[in-house]
Amino acid sequence: MNSAINMNDYMEDGQGRLVHVDQVKEIDKTRDGLVRHLVKNAQGLQKNMVAFKEIAMDEIESFVTLSAMEYDVKLGGKKGNLTLYTYDMAYKVQVQISEYLAFDERLQVAKSMIDECLNNWTKNSRSEIKTIINDAFAVDQEGKINTKRILALRRLDITDPLWQKAMQAISDSLQVAGSKSYMRIYKRVGKDGQWQNITLDMAAL
Repeated sequence: MNSAINMNDYMEDGQGRLVHVDQVKEIDKTRDGLVRHLVKNAQGLQKNMVAFKEIAMDEIESFVTLSAMEYDVKLGGKKGNLTLYTYDMAYKVQVQISEYLAFDERLQVAKSMIDECLNNWTKNSRSEIKTIINDAFAVDQEGKINTKRILALRRLDITDPLWQKAMQAISDSLQVAGSKSYMRIYKRVGKDGQWQNITLDMAAL
């Protein structure tokens, strides 16, 4: 006697339990099918958009290289930010390169020096400065430090030599962890010819 379970006769619920299809309401089955259908189509659309971006970026890079050849200039490395226009200025394509910044272990050295400064200033330091510093080194829910807040400490008008040394350590610890390219396409609309983004973000449509 074959006691193997036919998985087609069961649906898995949110707790990972197998529920026989006869025990699942028709409306729940219909909802499940609708969501899976939409997800499948969305994943296919996402795949096409990824392919479009890759092809578009390759074509733009080829064009930039071709343009450079007009002036016998050889471009090396990654291409920077640029904007391309149609001849009638009705459309434009913008490419932007955004770098990811991260701190290495020297940030902890800087924090130690800053803590020493705070201890030295205990009697005279204002609570506002302590709050700014503590907020800067606070981590978010993902355990990441806010880079902008850390770098903002360098703008504080503090001349203490140890503080200045800590600020230098922060600068030295900053590293480019990577970069990401963004491509945006625009068209002119209205009597004023304002640029309007041809959005590929479903939530913005």
